[in-house]
Amino acid sequence: MDQNDNKNKRGGGKSGGNWRGVVQLVCWALLLTIVISYASTYMTSAGRQASSVELEYSDFLDMLQFGDVASIDFDNAESILIITPVDGYVYIDSEGREYAKTTLEDGTSAYTVADEQGRKQQIALRLFTVQLESYERVIERVEEIDALSGGAERGAGIRVNKNYQAQVSPIMLFLVEYILPFVILMLVFMLVMRWVASKSGMGGMGGIGGVGKSNAKVYMEKQTGVTFADVAGQDEAKESLTEIIDFLHNPGKYTEIGAKLPKGALLVGPPGTGKTLLAKAVAGEANVPFFSISGSDFVEMFVGVGASRVRDLFKEASKVAPCIVFIDEVDTIGKSRDNRMGGNDEREQTLNQLLAEMDGFDPTKGVILLAATNRPEVLDQALLRPGRFDRRITIDRPNLAGRVATLQVHTRNIKLAEDVNLKKVALATAGCVGADLANLVNEAALRAVRKGRKLVSQEDMLAAFELVIAGTEKKGSVLTEFEKKLVAYHEVGHAMVAYKQKNTEPVQKITIVPHTQGSLGYTLLMPEEDKTELRTKDELMAKITVSMGGRAAEEVVMDTMTNGASQDIQDATNVARNMVAMFGMSEEFGMMALASRRNQYLDGGYGMDCAQDTAARMDKAVKVILDEAYKTAVEVIRENREDMDKVVAYLLEKETITGGEMVAIIEGRDPELVESPYASTGPALEDGFRPSVPEGIEPAAKKVHMISQKIEAPQEPPAPEAEPSEKDGPEKSGGETE
Repeated sequence: MDQNDNKNKRGGGKSGGNWRGVVQLVCWALLLTIVISYASTYMTSAGRQASSVELEYSDFLDMLQFGDVASIDFDNAESILIITPVDGYVYIDSEGREYAKTTLEDGTSAYTVADEQGRKQQIALRLFTVQLESYERVIERVEEIDALSGGAERGAGIRVNKNYQAQVSPIMLFLVEYILPFVILMLVFMLVMRWVASKSGMGGMGGIGGVGKSNAKVYMEKQTGVTFADVAGQDEAKESLTEIIDFLHNPGKYTEIGAKLPKGALLVGPPGTGKTLLAKAVAGEANVPFFSISGSDFVEMFVGVGASRVRDLFKEASKVAPCIVFIDEVDTIGKSRDNRMGGNDEREQTLNQLLAEMDGFDPTKGVILLAATNRPEVLDQALLRPGRFDRRITIDRPNLAGRVATLQVHTRNIKLAEDVNLKKVALATAGCVGADLANLVNEAALRAVRKGRKLVSQEDMLAAFELVIAGTEKKGSVLTEFEKKLVAYHEVGHAMVAYKQKNTEPVQKITIVPHTQGSLGYTLLMPEEDKTELRTKDELMAKITVSMGGRAAEEVVMDTMTNGASQDIQDATNVARNMVAMFGMSEEFGMMALASRRNQYLDGGYGMDCAQDTAARMDKAVKVILDEAYKTAVEVIRENREDMDKVVAYLLEKETITGGEMVAIIEGRDPELVESPYASTGPALEDGFRPSVPEGIEPAAKKVHMISQKIEAPQEPPAPEAEPSEKDGPEKSGGETE
């Protein structure tokens, strides 16, 4: 019953679209007919006025009296008298120019006039006057003049012409002037539409110019060039899509048992996680045609175009089934149809047509719809129900193993040095998506080229990570001694609180070099192992306390406050607000949810679900958490003031130090002996890696270029007088280290 109703709706929509097209076509033809008719009348009238001169009726009578009229023609259509003077008559216009009447050899009349240079030229001119008297009265006047002249003087024998004109029916005149051009224009439009439709493959009224034709990019067979080997870090999603691929390959074994192919799968996840790439990989693995289109391609300024493109898309897909149709950013056309989300007739028609087409699927043909979005909460519930999108596949941020596999994929064609440890890079990039990792690898390769090397080193990889989070160094920035000291205490305050607190991440790097993303310095914390989304209250409190360390150091040591802690305060406030509103970690409210998340995969924002007075009390609870964390940070700074002074003195000298060097200073060791440029304050890990996942991660790419070759910085050519001997040359080259 549901399918029959949808078919009727689909047919009705198509018929309605055709009727709209017919009405539009009739309106255009009628408008053009009126414009052409009025334009023709205007041009005829303008041309006639350009060669006609109107006389006063009294002047006409004077011409009759003086015998200057040769003939009079009655024009009943315009109710005027056309006057032809005798030869030799001179007409003087308002500007004083004289027009002498002459008769040419062919019997036609002309007027001779002199131009501005005195040259004479002949022009056509018509003299007329308004017919104020009847035909009989004009005849009487002419006869009187003929009688007075006796037929012997000038002007005798005036000819009076009145041609008979049959009375034309107004209906016939309307048919000839309006209906006939209208019919001709309609026929021309229909012929043009048929020709365009035959060329573009579109039928109906919506096909003119290919407006209603789908803009989907079609990749036939393996033209996507992407398989599951090119997608890493999404093993769960690939496993969910493997069954769809197997169905396209072997539909028989599923239909034998009575199983039906899923009509659609919705790929949901944050931006950059590889939803589009995964859809192309499914088409590449299944070896079937792949239709790719964005949701915005359905929305146009013309009403009904989106629905027409949906029909055309599924029509073309059914011709080459089995195939995969992929709609990216489906939330553009799939938004909820309630009034809260803002209505749009064109978008709603497009959504209705999409729902009807999905209901009309033939499950035996093998047309599968894949759609991607990062805003599933705004989608219409009718679109998400089983029978349309049967599966919802989450493409989330990759874990540690996924980031390692993703880095291996993106470094397949990159020449890596022997010291590159992708596991350590994966640890430092917690929370990054596939697009971030691809950008990181590319930035590392660009940095290696800038440094004059042919291989990408571990230093390039981690420097590229710092470039992404903090930007490039501001080499032209100059800080005063007081500002440098203030920034140093601020950053060491973060590092000292992180080092002395439990449940915090180790400190890897401290720098007071200004960077392009607005920071005068930063403290880089790197996790020991990949953490899940699960966080304890102690860990969250420790994170807030670390954020407060910079402001605490400013107040305790420098006895001042700066705006450099604005981002720290904002981060700490967001964590504390989540603890109270969503995590149930406040003593006042306990296990009570005061807010709900709105955009899970975008900015992670939430909306308040409580009364205003409750929200005011929630702000007080947030302040209690922040005050407690700040108090703890101040205590840590005061207890370790002496160690902080030593670390700050060394940081002011070097401008950039590692967490290992900070630990060496605190423990009384020489920081210069710390060899690793990436030593952190955490415990030493075997091979620089803590196995929080099963060991022996299988790489997604088998052709990672790991080259055992020393990386040498470019050197200036030696001076001519310092040429090495043949014996010493190889020993010096072999003994150099970078």
